Amino acid sequence: MEIRKFGYYWLDTWVMANVIQLATQDFCLRHLNRTNDPCGRQFDQMTQAARSAPANIAEGNSRHSTSRETEMKLTDVARASLAELANDYLNWLMQHEQIPWSMGSQEYAAVNAIQLDRPTYRDDVQHQSSKHILAQKHKFDAWLSGDDSMQAANCLLVLCNRLIQMLHRQIEHLLNEFKEEGGFTEGLTAERLSHRTQKSIAANAPTCPVCGKPMIKRVIRKGINSGKEFWSCSGYPECNGTRRIT
Repeated sequence: MEIRKFGYYWLDTWVMANVIQLATQDFCLRHLNRTNDPCGRQFDQMTQAARSAPANIAEGNSRHSTSRETEMKLTDVARASLAELANDYLNWLMQHEQIPWSMGSQEYAAVNAIQLDRPTYRDDVQHQSSKHILAQKHKFDAWLSGDDSMQAANCLLVLCNRLIQMLHRQIEHLLNEFKEEGGFTEGLTAERLSHRTQKSIAANAPTCPVCGKPMIKRVIRKGINSGKEFWSCSGYPECNGTRRIT
């Protein structure tokens, strides 16, 4: 029950999003002040964008069994929020006449090489996952915990871009699943058709004259015969076999 309830806690994307949220909150508390952010708007915008990522990943994954479309949309919202946050860190660097680390630099390579541990919690998920997230965050302490805002901004920019790519792959995976399996609506339709087919078999319904599959009763929706029932192949739309009901 707990695994189904907290399925997103096992997602690397959700764990990384929480690392970025915690690190962003710390960054804003350390480096934003009344001088460079007199109205507090930058603080609000950055912390809210950081919060949006894990929140939308969690909400989207929670809709996995009922709406793949909603799950993909919310995951994409998380990705868009991270793009906004990444731009804030890029802007912070350029405000201070700095440019982001080159992808070929040692610093970039060092941060990007750090991998997340796989979750090992089996019960008491919220307790154990919180410990896990904090442990992953501490892997980046060399760049995040000091007073150098340039180093922290560069590190978080790398992490944001990395998570954006992770979410892009997650959305592609969800899209492929949807193509193969359909969504909630398609699942309901398949279940309903299966139920009607089994009822027809039990009631000795005729077989399709084209393919031999059991037939089910349908109602004509349009035309002069609207409202009348007819036998239709249970394999429709792959098979269009029909019979009149006598």
